[in-house]
Amino acid sequence: MPDQRREFGLKAEDYAVSFLTKKGYLILERNYRTRFAEIDIIAQQGDFLVFIEVKARKNMRKGFPKEAVGFSKQKKICLAAEYYLREKKLSNVRARFDVVAILENSNGLEVELINNAFNAV
Repeated sequence: MPDQRREFGLKAEDYAVSFLTKKGYLILERNYRTRFAEIDIIAQQGDFLVFIEVKARKNMRKGFPKEAVGFSKQKKICLAAEYYLREKKLSNVRARFDVVAILENSNGLEVELINNAFNAV
């Protein structure tokens, strides 16, 4: 990944963490990696363990950021989430998958939080 894209991605993730914290999420992990995929953020919100994908774009040339979380990406995130639950020996946990979509525009960063963006696949 070119340095500018990586830098923008890190900036977007940091922004997402700050945004989520203000919304009452307790951040447990960042950049949790498995052989299946990486989960950008794992957090607790109320009774839910939340697996969060952050998608950021600098423009709309490739569409809305949230559109980049297609079926293939969802499947990878779900596999990684299952691995996390097994690794941490968590069972009977209420879990969900959220997406934080970030678009850079002339006003700065525009953030959209999609709760329960997809179901386990």
